[in-house]
Amino acid sequence: MKILPILLFFISTLFATLDTVAQESTEKKPDTTAQKTKYGLRFGLDLSKPLRSVLEDGYKGVELLADFRIQDRFYLAAELGNEEKDYLEPNINATTKGSYFKVGLNYNAYVNWVGMTNEIFTGLRYGFSSFSQELFGYDLYSTNQSFPPTVVTQNKEYSGLTAHWAEFMLGVKTEVFTNVYLSLNLQLKRKISETQPENFDNLYIPGFNRTYDFSQWGVGYGYNITYLLPLFKK
Repeated sequence: MKILPILLFFISTLFATLDTVAQESTEKKPDTTAQKTKYGLRFGLDLSKPLRSVLEDGYKGVELLADFRIQDRFYLAAELGNEEKDYLEPNINATTKGSYFKVGLNYNAYVNWVGMTNEIFTGLRYGFSSFSQELFGYDLYSTNQSFPPTVVTQNKEYSGLTAHWAEFMLGVKTEVFTNVYLSLNLQLKRKISETQPENFDNLYIPGFNRTYDFSQWGVGYGYNITYLLPLFKK
């Protein structure tokens, strides 16, 4: 009779232990696999410039661009380009040509799924342009409508012109193939300073686009294709 309580104790202890082991085996183990994100240099071309060169008479342009990921959501970015634009209006005939560069930061506001690197981004740029303008001819304004306007023909070049501006950018970027991205962006620009030619005006500034009287603002857009050169994962 003294052995029975001892056997019951050991049996109950055994079943309690087995039940604990069963519960532990059914518990889900936490996923400790680290998800790594690609970091590297992304470079490419603004497709809108060559397309505009084909479709628009009097325009030639090209722009190269690159960005580098410095943090999870922040990218260093830069653009380098060259443009030539004919300004043909009923009362004036001129050409602007020159180069420009822009440098700044992009911030990605889009939260990607695991393995994705798409972007909905905003960006800030500082822009600088060095260019020249050539004036071919213009009409003299007259209040007397009885006679046709006087046409002045001349070839005068204004060189060594510069312009500085700040630029806000909003765009989307998606990976269409492995490490290949397409991007669309809109740009709002604000002139900081410019060199004014003597007895003339800057009708077009490379990188800034067309200028307007009594306004320091400008607009632009870009349609880019880029390739990411992965350097490391983090």
